[in-house]
Amino acid sequence: MNIHTYEKIWLVAALLLIVGFIATITYGSVGLGIAMIDDSEETIEPSELSEDERFSEPRVEQVGENEYEAYVVARTFIFQPDPIEIPAGSEVTFYVTSPDVIHGFSVVGTNVNTMVIPGEVSTMTAEFDEAGEYGIVCNEYCGSGHHNMEGQIVVVPEDEFDMTELSVEAPDEVEPGNETEFEVTVENGQLEDLETTVALEIGNETFEEDVTVGGDDSETVTFTVDTADLGEGDHDWTVTVDDYEETGTLTVVDPDAENGDGGDGDE
Repeated sequence: MNIHTYEKIWLVAALLLIVGFIATITYGSVGLGIAMIDDSEETIEPSELSEDERFSEPRVEQVGENEYEAYVVARTFIFQPDPIEIPAGSEVTFYVTSPDVIHGFSVVGTNVNTMVIPGEVSTMTAEFDEAGEYGIVCNEYCGSGHHNMEGQIVVVPEDEFDMTELSVEAPDEVEPGNETEFEVTVENGQLEDLETTVALEIGNETFEEDVTVGGDDSETVTFTVDTADLGEGDHDWTVTVDDYEETGTLTVVDPDAENGDGGDGDE
């Protein structure tokens, strides 16, 4: 059978178009690192969401090299956590649920788009290769504040990303002449060890201690301050670890000065 040259051209063009369509669909489905929602997750009682170990504290966790999990709660009319901060070059699996009504979880500029049903967990995985900011919107009507329900994903350069948390336990008021303690806890949410310096500044004194915090672990440093060196009055203090800072005020109060020294009684 003799096929005309023009017919051959049209046949080749049609085949190329079909291959192109298949390649485009394939890339849009898996090439961007997007996984479709599945129903393999167990359900959660919406009223007990605060007791679930995954969603009681919405957060981001590192689970492998360049692999993270984000536990997100959508509730009227906010997303938690907000913003969601992750490093560039990472793969993130989002676990999203709701304690109240149906919401949407759509990340602008990506294929992450899912319905969030109370008590059910929507799961999607995406890759974020470059630093930037992505808006999160609720695209399911959820009430009068629906139009204001939005959040943000912040993708930071890998060398600028950390998951350090700092907390300080210190008294508000002490008596002069006594020693008082500042307990500083540094939590490292990443899998790699964190080498850093904990510093306390109070009055004219500075205390420092170098610490190594293991991956997914915490370390507590105790600083002992002699209030006799501070003197009576209010003393502002600052604790710093890298770019993190906690502040407060320690008041040194002499109870005898407040209540009088007893005097001579009745005149």
